[in-house]
Amino acid sequence: MADEKLMSRLSLNQITTDQWNLQEAVDGCLRHEVPWISVWRHKIKEIGLKQSKKIIQDSGLKVSSICRGGMFPAATKKELAERIDDNKRAIEEAAELGTDTLVLVCGPSADRDIDTARKQVENGIAELVPYAKDYGVKLAIEPLHPMFAADRSVINTLEQASNIAEKHQPDEVGVIVDVYHVWWDPNLYLEIERAEGRILGFHVSDWKVPMPDMFKGRAMMGEGVIEINRMRKAVEAAGYHGPIEVEIINQALWDANPNDVLKQVKESYAKHV
Repeated sequence: MADEKLMSRLSLNQITTDQWNLQEAVDGCLRHEVPWISVWRHKIKEIGLKQSKKIIQDSGLKVSSICRGGMFPAATKKELAERIDDNKRAIEEAAELGTDTLVLVCGPSADRDIDTARKQVENGIAELVPYAKDYGVKLAIEPLHPMFAADRSVINTLEQASNIAEKHQPDEVGVIVDVYHVWWDPNLYLEIERAEGRILGFHVSDWKVPMPDMFKGRAMMGEGVIEINRMRKAVEAAGYHGPIEVEIINQALWDANPNDVLKQVKESYAKHV
């Protein structure tokens, strides 16, 4: 029998069933008794914020986070300002949908200058903090695996994320621990301990060998090499007992029946998380 307390923390990160629109994903969660959902902004954009809010409110589901803000680095001041404006909209969306967590995928460098890009990330977050605080939203820095440094994020370790987060209060900026991105880090458990009080989310999937695709290659929990259960216990020891998002970006899952995918999510979550 699955641990009821653990199952009560299960959240469907919407990208796992990307073939569903927001209404379909919400209906799927209700049908499969998944109590949380993490909403992606491109799904909000499809139908508008007002309708998205109504769907969520009518369902009674809890929103674990909004994905995603970030993408800070840019080549010009105008572009940097546009990035900030987009993040402000993301903060507003998070507040409207009833979550206090905006996940930040921080973005790649605009050219080859990765040091400047990392400084732009730091500066962008600092600029957003007062705005986010006014809306009751926390900025959650998600470090991405180093293989994504060139095209998705120049923040690649939990240490880097915490170095930025610690410039702010714990109720302003924290970190996301996504097993897929950080499992390899030899300092991982020290950094999880260091992040006590700042962990704003825990995301699960698995790293299967061989990987079918760099971006769309995440596997279902239990199919790969990640010590997911050990990492869950570590983030809990560091004070995180919030929702656990199943975030699996995988083309084969997107090509499958999403109801079957969600059933498999629940089974593998219960067994391996």
